Amino acid sequence: MEISCNNFKSVARALTIVENNLNGSGDLLKNLSYKKHVPVIGVTGPPGAGKSTLVNGIINELVNQNLKVAVLAIDPTSPFNFGSLLGDRIRMAHHFNNPNVYIRSLATRGSLGGLSVKTIEMADVLKAAGFDYIIVETVGVGQSEVEIAGLADLTMVVLVPESGDEIQNIKSGLMEIANAFVVNKADRPGAEEFINNLKKLTHHHTPPIPVFRAEATANVGITALVDFIKSFKVDQSLRKPFLLTEKAYHLIQEKQMAAIDKKKLQQAIATALKEDNDFNIYRFADQYLNKQVRNS
Repeated sequence: MEISCNNFKSVARALTIVENNLNGSGDLLKNLSYKKHVPVIGVTGPPGAGKSTLVNGIINELVNQNLKVAVLAIDPTSPFNFGSLLGDRIRMAHHFNNPNVYIRSLATRGSLGGLSVKTIEMADVLKAAGFDYIIVETVGVGQSEVEIAGLADLTMVVLVPESGDEIQNIKSGLMEIANAFVVNKADRPGAEEFINNLKKLTHHHTPPIPVFRAEATANVGITALVDFIKSFKVDQSLRKPFLLTEKAYHLIQEKQMAAIDKKKLQQAIATALKEDNDFNIYRFADQYLNKQVRNS
């Protein structure tokens, strides 16, 4: 199946097949072809931090530069009826008719961390479609802030001044996965103190993590964020095996192979990347799983 960002119907059809495990889903994934590197930008943070408004501003800036953007907006699945509000489509409504913006909402489907295997697969479909940037916005609860690091090339953690009371939790948790912190709603009381405290924490990190201030509703600070996104360079020799290890682990775990040793998995991926110029994560996961079954 040919998937192109110039044909949103082909993108929507492929995503539906993958999301719902329809006939041909496995073959579609195993035959994905990537003609260019498409950066995946993860946007996470606590509920109410203004992530969707911030993403809107980033989309506007990128589209004004004639770039094509795809958005995966993840909403939590209700534990009672397994439904999802999928409200981000409403908040991004003014982009619906823009030929350079594709938005897809999806539910967590019971994943406690906020990311499901379907998120990984659908992001790869969007990569194959040839968009310039893919933005994944998580629900920002539980483990999702950490899990997004296994999917995104660049992870931005959005906070608000009220997060100042939780500064120690930020230090022990999100500091490990954030490539940048964004203090949104920076016009609120206590913003300067919180930003200064956060900068003190990030300054001791190697390398230092940048801290941006923003007022997304007023479009303040968005240009600086987009400049950072466009200039950010990933150390592929270190980052790529990590990202692919996280992807493969989720895929194999989905096939009820939770006992896989992730360290050995990362070693196998690093070896495969050196030996196979046409590396495909879905073929690798199937082959690795079959090998584990034969050896068990």
